[in-house]
Amino acid sequence: MTVVIIAFIVAVIFAANQNDVIGWIVAVVSFGWLALATFVVLGIRRAAKRAGAKFAEARDAFTSAAGRGPSSSSADHGGTRVVTERTEADAVRDLKLDHSFKIVQVQVRVVEEERAKPNANQDTINRALETIAITVSNARDMLKSADGGDEPVSGTIID
Repeated sequence: MTVVIIAFIVAVIFAANQNDVIGWIVAVVSFGWLALATFVVLGIRRAAKRAGAKFAEARDAFTSAAGRGPSSSSADHGGTRVVTERTEADAVRDLKLDHSFKIVQVQVRVVEEERAKPNANQDTINRALETIAITVSNARDMLKSADGGDEPVSGTIID
């Protein structure tokens, strides 16, 4: 860019000193190259900023999908600090818990449908309730305690 600016200045000075048409044509051509170089440099800078923003957005989307917050370099409000990293075991446990909740939902629907019938089958209702009890027990065993250990949650249930 500096070379093009120097070439333009030299062309203008020679054109002014010589005061001929060829000198001014060279000055106009060098100004055209200067304008083109300026346009290219500014365009590349703008494109690089947009690409950087897209990469930061993609990185944040990826880290969010992986269970972590956005990176501290792209956060606008003082940065983000990752408190705990999600492990593969956490993801598997969450998937198992989700499956357990779905089982409970299905069994509740079975009980409701069976109770709605005029001649409800008590064996079906009892099996559904037993399945709910087993599933809930297994799901509670998968939960972690509040102190961060791997022991299951313990405590008193209050209605």
